[in-house]
Formats: sequence, C-alpha cells, structure tokens
Amino acid sequence: MTLSAAEIAGLVNGRVIGDPGTPVSGIATAATARVTDLAFVEDARSLDEALASAAGVLVAGPFAADASFHGALVVCDQPRLAFARAGRILSRPASLPPGVHQTAIVHPAAILGRGVAVGPNAVVDEGAEVGDLVQLGAGCHVGAGVRIGSGTVLRSHVVVYPGTRIGAGVVVHAGTVLGSDGFGYVRDAATGRYEAFPQVGRLVIEDDVELGTLCTVDRGALGETVIGRGTKLDNQVHVAHNVRIGRDVVIAAQTGIAGSSVIEDGAIIAGQVGIADHVTVGGGAILGAQCGVPTGKVLRGPGTLFWGTPARPIKQVLKELAVLARLAKKKA
Repeated sequence: MTLSAAEIAGLVNGRVIGDPGTPVSGIATAATARVTDLAFVEDARSLDEALASAAGVLVAGPFAADASFHGALVVCDQPRLAFARAGRILSRPASLPPGVHQTAIVHPAAILGRGVAVGPNAVVDEGAEVGDLVQLGAGCHVGAGVRIGSGTVLRSHVVVYPGTRIGAGVVVHAGTVLGSDGFGYVRDAATGRYEAFPQVGRLVIEDDVELGTLCTVDRGALGETVIGRGTKLDNQVHVAHNVRIGRDVVIAAQTGIAGSSVIEDGAIIAGQVGIADHVTVGGGAILGAQCGVPTGKVLRGPGTLFWGTPARPIKQVLKELAVLARLAKKKA
C-alpha cells in the first residue's frame, strides 16, 4: 500500500508544498525515516530537526508554511491526526484470505456475508449473522444468534456470547470476551448462601468501537450493556452488566466499571480507575489514574480533571494536600 502526498493532505484538508505525487509506503519518526516513509512534526521547536529528516513526506503544522524541505511537505492544522489516519492505511495488518478455513466449524444455519474470512479453529454457532468483509481470527467463537456488522475484525481467540450485537467497523483484539454473564448474586438471609441472579440481557456494541486485548464486557442482567459509537477501550478493561458507555469515550488499561454505571459521551478515563455501581461520569469529564469513584457518585464538568479516592476535582485535591503539608511542617 502506498499513499501520495496529495492523498495524505486530503485526509485532513491540508495543502502540499512540493510534489503532490510523492509516494510513501511506510511510517517512521523523523529521526529514523527513509525516503519511502511518512513522518510528522507537531511543534515549531522540533521543525529544524524534522526538516533534516530523510522522509519522503513530512506532515507539519501551519508553523512550517514557509519552510523548505527536500521532499513533499503537507501542512495542516492537526499533523498528528494526519499521520494517524495515513498510518492506519500504510500499516494495516495483513488480512485473512476470504473463506472458511478447513479446520473452522460454521453451523449450517449461520449466515456469512460476502468476503467473510473465518480463521483456523474458529467456531460460528447456529443463527449467527456475520456481515460482509468480517474477519474472524484463529480460535474465535461466535455464539448463537450473534450479529456482527460489516468490516468488523475479531482477532485471535475472541469469544462472543450468544445474542451479542456488534456494529460495523469494530476491532476486537485477542482474548477479549464479549457478552459474558455479569457478577450478580442474591444472598439467602436464612442460609447465608449466594444464588445467581439471572443474566439474560445482551451486549450491544455500536460502530467503530475498538476493544483491546483481554477485555471483558458483560451482558445486561435483564436489559442491555451498551458501548457507544467510536469508543476505545485499552487492554484489560472490565465493563460489568447494565453499564452504558456513550460515544467517543476513551478508557485506559486495568479500569473496572461496576454494574449499572453510566459513562457519558466524550469522557476520558485513565488507567486503573475503579468505578463502583450506579455511578454517572458526565460528558467530557476526565478521571485521572487510579481514581476511586464510590457507589452512586455523580461526576460532572466537561474538561474537569477528577483525581483521588473518593474522586474529586484536582484543584480540591491539591488544596487538601497543601493543608496537610502545612500541618506536617507545624508538627515537625
């Protein structure tokens, strides 16, 4: 796969200085790039170093509008975004060949769309509907009645429990489990024993979601667990039953979200955050690493950074730490 400088500029409405037909077939840092590579520079402080790069095409911000470069220079408002979009095309992983591998098992009542690839030892159960150009990696298990939208990719050993709905253009990385039973039990006061509460709902994943490796997303108990369009989950994230995650949410690794919590559109959740049940994280709110959010808490404020346990605005946390520091000095 190759892209020309003009094609790269078209991804972000940029403009080309130099030959718009200059081709690149790979991506690299400015320091390591070769003439066949695309590189980028985000700020004026690094521009001189980037202009010395051997890259065939260099993406830069408006600060480079008057610069001179040996190759093609793409000037745009968001150089990192342009690099990311082009990079996804230039570094796209190899696709599985269309067709069903001889070791795979596809139920006769399953429906496979055009150009579907089913890898070695994958299993597709009765009544599953797999859309056009879907890729099911080695060892995947797609349960009964699952629906998967066009262009979705499930990497190796992804397990999709019965009834799950997955949209188009979704990417699910290796070892992730979708639609498993939630952690719901009822305690018998007379005996002290726990009995399982029915987990008969389903999981709905909308379009363009990406889920990292070894994530677990539970089905709803009686209703739905929902992950909204464009949301991205890092590796080892757990989403419990009845959770509703909005659109374009980003959640970093080792975060756990307990049952019936709501994460609204555009929220950002850093690594190792613990969110208890029935919490609401408002649209655009930011939860710093290792936050702890207690049951029923509502955190609102677009762009507000919350931190600590219990999570509260960072300004409040810093004031509290300053008071503690002053008290410690007095006692010393």
